[in-house]
Amino acid sequence: MIKKDKIKDLHYSVAGVITADELQSAADEILQKYGADTKMPGFRKGHVPLTVLRQKYNATAMADAIDKLMNADLEKYAAEKQIRLAGAPRADVSKWEIGSDAEYTLEFDILPTLPAIDLEKFTVTKKVTTLPEAEVEKAIENLRRARSVAEKQPENYKAENGDTAVIDFTGYMDDKPFEGGAAEKHHLVLGSGSFIPGFEDQVIGHRAGDEFDVNVNFPRDYHADNLAGKPARFAIKLHEVRKHILPELNDDFAREIGQESVEKLREHIRDILNDQYIQAAQSEMRNELLDILADKVKLELPETLVEQELQMAKNEHEHHHKHCDCDGHCDGDCKFDEKKERKDAERRVKLGLVLAEWGTQNKVEVSRDDLQQAIWAEASRYPDPKQVFEFYNKNPNALTMLRGMLFERKALDEMLTRVKQKEKTVKPEELFQQATAK
Repeated sequence: MIKKDKIKDLHYSVAGVITADELQSAADEILQKYGADTKMPGFRKGHVPLTVLRQKYNATAMADAIDKLMNADLEKYAAEKQIRLAGAPRADVSKWEIGSDAEYTLEFDILPTLPAIDLEKFTVTKKVTTLPEAEVEKAIENLRRARSVAEKQPENYKAENGDTAVIDFTGYMDDKPFEGGAAEKHHLVLGSGSFIPGFEDQVIGHRAGDEFDVNVNFPRDYHADNLAGKPARFAIKLHEVRKHILPELNDDFAREIGQESVEKLREHIRDILNDQYIQAAQSEMRNELLDILADKVKLELPETLVEQELQMAKNEHEHHHKHCDCDGHCDGDCKFDEKKERKDAERRVKLGLVLAEWGTQNKVEVSRDDLQQAIWAEASRYPDPKQVFEFYNKNPNALTMLRGMLFERKALDEMLTRVKQKEKTVKPEELFQQATAK
């Protein structure tokens, strides 16, 4: 039973006591459950006397009983006070000895009460744009390139941007070959950006049969620590150059993609691009509303949640900078900015609480279809979608996190239907640049 409490803002410290009799009674119940499946020499399964079970398992049962009874006391206390815990309590029963009353203390934070939010007072900007026909033609051109045929060119042909160069290459650092820096008959699409910056540009202009060097600098954030930020020379042998011949744009081409005609293909692409514009504008409005909520909603924050969020940021920072020696051999500042990160953590906690509470109050739900569509959307971005489905089947925590993300997104979208929206016409590239920057 909880005897006294000490409250400061959202932080609670409560003290209680469990009598020795209550504790032994609860421990005996646990021991009897142990006994139902326990085998011991001289006794049939499920028929081990309680006195024998106490001799062997009483300490473990007592510990479980304390947890059970403390949790029961805390649940009753929380119901009476009409509070909700922000996380697991920190318990202290260090002074307890078997056979005596168990005095304990529990420290915990509670969730704040969300104040009323008058969304009609908020205004967000809805950015609208007109789809340029050139974007439709550009998308069609990309489809044609994806279905192009690479034809081998004569030896006097000079490689151009967009061609495929079939090359042997060997990488050298300080005139010594380095591991993983060589390949034969590699098909490199010039201008694709798949190789180190500057590599492909130096292949352009060469002919089949040419042997030459390419000099580059590995990026500072290159995945191989022994190469990151260092200069290298690649010896190249160009075997052949293949030019990509695009298929003719006609109804037969459109039917290969699943459309009846070229005009139907254009309509299909327009629909896709217009939907992308709508989604980009929606993303902008979401971010703007989040900024408004972070600024306008006044809410006390449980320090427990802030510390958890801050610790995750620290762990991520340490993982990202584990190979950084802080003397300029990594991008950005490798020192953890405690003040800035705490402010960011507080913002994330506040917005998470606001969306969770408001969504619950307004009966926002994540359906089975919502989850399936989100998983399908994620799986479609991978070469082997089956791996994504298996991941979620084997990781219920990941599925719970996904459900939480979808809940916040749906709550935010529902909020957007209740705020004022002011339209602003922008250029398509501006809309996508801003969406990408976020």
